[in-house]
Amino acid sequence: MDITLNIRYTGKNGAARKFADEMISSGTVAAIRAEAGNLRYEYYQPLDDPETVLLIDSWEDQAAIDTHHASPMMATIAALREKYDLHMTVERFVSIEDNEEDRRFIRK
Repeated sequence: MDITLNIRYTGKNGAARKFADEMISSGTVAAIRAEAGNLRYEYYQPLDDPETVLLIDSWEDQAAIDTHHASPMMATIAALREKYDLHMTVERFVSIEDNEEDRRFIRK
């Protein structure tokens, strides 16, 4: 059962984009992607909202998330959020088993 978090970071004057850029350039994103259980860690920016960045963060299970949250990287992330004065909203999604009913709506 995969768990995906959609985390929206919002700031002012391009701060959310600067945060994401620094997360990438500092190597923090690469380190998170290398953690056991990480499936996806990607930033996106809405076309109609330049002050928000969306992080899609997926993990194999809750244990992988708990290990990530206990890692030193969380202090780095928290410090950067403070540096850029960002606010967050979080949505959590849990995968369901693939089924025939769902597949008929998906175009590949």
